[in-house]
Amino acid sequence: MSGSGRPRTSSFAEPPGVPGAAAASTGSAAAVGSSTGKSGVPQASGSSSSGCSNLKLARDSGKVTTVVATPGQGPDRPQEVSYTDIKVIGNGSFGVVYQARLIDSQEMVAIKKVLQDKRFKNRELQIMRKLDHCNIVRLRYFFYSSGEKKDEVYLNLVLDFVPETVYRVARHFNKAKSIIPIIYVKVYMYQLFRSLAYIHSQGVCHRDIKPQNLLVDPETAILKLCDFGSAKQLVRGEPNVSYICSRYYRAPELIFGATDYTANIDIWSAGCVLAELLLGQPIFPGDSGVDQLVEIIKVLGTPTREQIREMNPNYTEFKFPQIKAHPWTKVFKPRTPPEAIALCSRLLEYTPATRLSPLEACSHAFFDELRQPNARLPSGRELPMLFNFSTTELSIQPQLNSTLIPPHARSQTAASSHDGTSSDSSQHSSVPGSLNSI
Repeated sequence: MSGSGRPRTSSFAEPPGVPGAAAASTGSAAAVGSSTGKSGVPQASGSSSSGCSNLKLARDSGKVTTVVATPGQGPDRPQEVSYTDIKVIGNGSFGVVYQARLIDSQEMVAIKKVLQDKRFKNRELQIMRKLDHCNIVRLRYFFYSSGEKKDEVYLNLVLDFVPETVYRVARHFNKAKSIIPIIYVKVYMYQLFRSLAYIHSQGVCHRDIKPQNLLVDPETAILKLCDFGSAKQLVRGEPNVSYICSRYYRAPELIFGATDYTANIDIWSAGCVLAELLLGQPIFPGDSGVDQLVEIIKVLGTPTREQIREMNPNYTEFKFPQIKAHPWTKVFKPRTPPEAIALCSRLLEYTPATRLSPLEACSHAFFDELRQPNARLPSGRELPMLFNFSTTELSIQPQLNSTLIPPHARSQTAASSHDGTSSDSSQHSSVPGSLNSI
């Protein structure tokens, strides 16, 4: 019951059949590729772009593989990249994810290998090449490799390796029959909202926010958003598919079949993640859209005609059973911080436009503890860099900047000299941590 007064129909673990479950269940960094992206963008040349290699991706952990790869950011200047210690860490309908060690830097990376349709450009690659933020998994290189069949070409994305996911961290505490310390909830969610503020400012909607796609280093508590296989640059007036986003985290407008949705679907999903960390299990479980809608109505009550119109005007005449909203304080356990409940209630709103923006969420009182100069992780370690805002981030909602940047952290922000990157190189650290360090 989880103190909610509502019957729970699912455990914390995502059941088989949920998009991404296969990849996430395999463990470390598997969520780098938990769904496949629709290419969807015509490629005029009809062939793979620069960096194409006729080498098959090696699976021999002792072998050194050298490929011609293109850097993820900057000019297209292909270069030789060598790696070794290759092992499979995830697979699913999208392809395979490997872990490998770069020879030059000795850093661990994840290599996401997906079948490339030569008629199209890969949307995930296009989006990842334009993103540069300390809370987004970094595309270091990309290259092409041949497949077993003739003319089969694979795209390989060489990404930051991050050892764990929020899903696995939460499951770790769940198995121990304990709750995740609230400081971790704050640190993880704050970094998620920072990443969303950045990608939304670039016109990108992730469309698959869930615990499996939030990579974390358990020692540093640095979070990086990953898996842009479902992401899309949303353009007003252009329709989008409504069957997007994994079960449990789908915004109600998607369940209603909306095709003109906005990036606010990511905010709903983030609210579901926050609620799940507080409850220890998904807040809106269900095996179908109808089941999920029932669970949502149990908490938020029946949507008004105006709210339905804002989600999908085609459903305004549909007759829903009239159910009163369940008090948020009764949805959560008795000792849940009131600020956490208040934040949840502002994220999980029927009307997409009234949900908090990502930076409004970062400014919320729930995160005030993080702005204290003496805030620390339970291990005694300092918090990760949270206030190294770039000029791009500071220009999104400038009226919030005085709240977002506490006086003691203004040097962090000043040191962020260019968009999206941290002044602290540890933000891109690939040193594996362990759940035992939490």
